[in-house]
Amino acid sequence: MLTGLSIRDIVLVEALDLSFGPGLTVLTGETGAGKSIILDALGLATGARADAGLVRGGAAQGSATAIFAPPADHPLWSTLVDSGLTVEAGEDLILRRQQGADGRSRAFINDQPVTIAALRSLGEQLIEVHGQHETVGLLDPRTHRDLLDDWAGLEGRLTATRQAWKARAEAHSEVERLRQAAERAAGEAEDLSALLAELERLDPREGEEAGLAGERALLGAAEKALADLDDAREAMGADNLSNRLASAYRAIERARQRAVHAGAAEDNAVVQRLGRAAEGVDRTLSEAQEALDALDEAARAFDFEPGRLDRAEERLFALRAMARKLGVAVELLPAERARIAAALALIEDGAGALKAAEARATETEAAYRAEAEALGAERREAGIRLAEAVMAELGPLKLDKARFRVGFEALAWDRAGPDGRDRIAFEVQTNPGAPWGGLAAIASGGELARFALALKASLAGRSHAAQPVMIFDEVDQGVGGAVADAVGQRLARLAEGAQVLIVTHSPQVAARGQAHLKVSKTETGAGVRTRIEQLDPDRREEELARMLAGREVTEAARAAARALLG
Repeated sequence: MLTGLSIRDIVLVEALDLSFGPGLTVLTGETGAGKSIILDALGLATGARADAGLVRGGAAQGSATAIFAPPADHPLWSTLVDSGLTVEAGEDLILRRQQGADGRSRAFINDQPVTIAALRSLGEQLIEVHGQHETVGLLDPRTHRDLLDDWAGLEGRLTATRQAWKARAEAHSEVERLRQAAERAAGEAEDLSALLAELERLDPREGEEAGLAGERALLGAAEKALADLDDAREAMGADNLSNRLASAYRAIERARQRAVHAGAAEDNAVVQRLGRAAEGVDRTLSEAQEALDALDEAARAFDFEPGRLDRAEERLFALRAMARKLGVAVELLPAERARIAAALALIEDGAGALKAAEARATETEAAYRAEAEALGAERREAGIRLAEAVMAELGPLKLDKARFRVGFEALAWDRAGPDGRDRIAFEVQTNPGAPWGGLAAIASGGELARFALALKASLAGRSHAAQPVMIFDEVDQGVGGAVADAVGQRLARLAEGAQVLIVTHSPQVAARGQAHLKVSKTETGAGVRTRIEQLDPDRREEELARMLAGREVTEAARAAARALLG
């Protein structure tokens, strides 16, 4: 709701502060009094096109400030926050515009500087102007579908369609993602299969590199090791050592026996020494034999089969070559083998996942189309009802030759969206036999404004948080009597669920207002100035009488004014 308007140095207004209430507010005054200044100032504050000509003569700049009180659930709050403005839902929204005499213009929202485009975007959500030369909103077919949906109460069906669209979009996105993954995987699968085949043939095992490296080193040293062992055996005398030690043992034993036969006792020192010598030689003989046996065993350990070194080196080289190819360490080849096998398995699983996703996409496509078709059918039924309602309004508004319909075009499914596939436009036929066209086809400004009133009156009754302030500028121009009364009735009905401002010359219309503002000109020392005053009941009766009688206000006119006021 518009709660206030402050004007400084705009055209003939030096300083003016107005407050507005709910319902229908009427603005009256003699021709040329400056009623349009109010609309110009409101347009300036809400981002309309402006120029230096609006600035009052002699002033450096003019300004207009409009104060709105949108409900906390109005969608514009989230838009403002997303735009980086510091606002709190439910607070007053202050739109201010400064227009310089030099042509420069500045815009503010709650004292925060914004672009003129941002101000205009916000203003379009807050006010809707219907006048002799413009019908903001209704002339734009892009608004017609939302107007019809809101009037017909299709929120539930629209929500279901949007949910179906979201599910469809997500399913198609998943199909596309999996399809792209499958295409990439198809290019990788051949390479992965070839690598896995190589690894399968190679069959790398954990710890194999270290074992092969040790074996290779051992095999490389085997020849020299055998020569060293032969040198050791030769140095020991080999079998000759055993023979000599055996001969030495026998000789010592014979010497001991001779001593005993010569009569020496067993405990004789010589006999005992000879016994210990024999025992030592015997031990030496035994250990020498053990050493020779160990040398023989060591030699046999170095006696490898032919070609074993070549095979070990070839295996080691093959493992290291594969590791370089894959960019991993040799000890990681078994793990890489498992990873590649798993990747191939996933590629095979991906084909199944893609098939399942495609089935899901088909299901969601069918579900979305069913919801969109049901929404379209309800819209068509609502369009017929709305056309009937508008047609019922046209006759009393002296538009009985005009016809109205809601035009539908079903878009191709690939052009459908979350709100369905229907392109909707309000169309009129100005005279029987004339072609159907958009609302802009109505040539007369007065007829256009009354047609907008008929449409708005038909759409009334389903008010919502985003309902803008509606402004009608001389919608009653060129009509009087019963037609003017019909205009007033419809404006009053419209104002039951919305805030409506009307600039009027018709007493029948003015009498319907809940608030009455009179615009007039006064002569001051500084020149002509426009002033606006809110009329109390007595002065309102006098203003209606003036509108009825003209220059000379008669008692009959006053009586007629009282009758209009009821």
